[in-house]
Amino acid sequence: MTETNNAGSQVRPASMPRRRAAGAALIASGGVYFTTEFIAAAAWTDPPYSYTHHFISNLGVRGPATAFGQFMYSPLAWVMNTGFFLLGFAALAGVVLLRGLPPGRRRLVLAMAVLLAIGGAVLAFFPGSGEGTDSGATDYHGLGAFAGFLSGNVLVILLGRRHELLGLTRGLGRYLVVAGILGLVSLVAYLVVLGSGAGILLGLVERGVIYPFLIGFIVTGVALRSARAG
Repeated sequence: MTETNNAGSQVRPASMPRRRAAGAALIASGGVYFTTEFIAAAAWTDPPYSYTHHFISNLGVRGPATAFGQFMYSPLAWVMNTGFFLLGFAALAGVVLLRGLPPGRRRLVLAMAVLLAIGGAVLAFFPGSGEGTDSGATDYHGLGAFAGFLSGNVLVILLGRRHELLGLTRGLGRYLVVAGILGLVSLVAYLVVLGSGAGILLGLVERGVIYPFLIGFIVTGVALRSARAG
């Protein structure tokens, strides 16, 4: 007996548990991030954390501290740093479990997932507090953030472009490509705003970089898990 995926093609029964496990891991990647971000932001009340003004990384700084023109005080910094760490490795697990890509394309997708996992781990272990400049901690944090921003968006674009090989619908494939492009455009805007020193809506623009690919992971995971019997 075969099973049918969302794109209408047949999937071998033996591959279904792996497909659904990949979907669960991708859902967990985005779900863990959004959950830990909400919890950490809710605990920051004096003054309240701002999703539109504050850097995302501020949620990982215990503080109190002031750096880069922003006050940082996250009572549950460890929660956010755990989210950074798990985000990347859950996405990597999901990509490793995926089947259907030819070796060349699979290596590129895996490379982006590995870079995302490394970037998340660096964010977790090197909070962007502005402290420890002599040790290079802040530079590591910036590198980790850029690696995560870039690899996450490129990854969803690659998944979207090869949707048919993964058993995803054409509509979902287009969505993933658009989401990744939106994230990359937002990354350019974020760097421009950051470089200008204006600090206008930095938190909002930064979330325009990361939210699209995280939502892309979640919807891809849901699609992978919703394959139905033929």
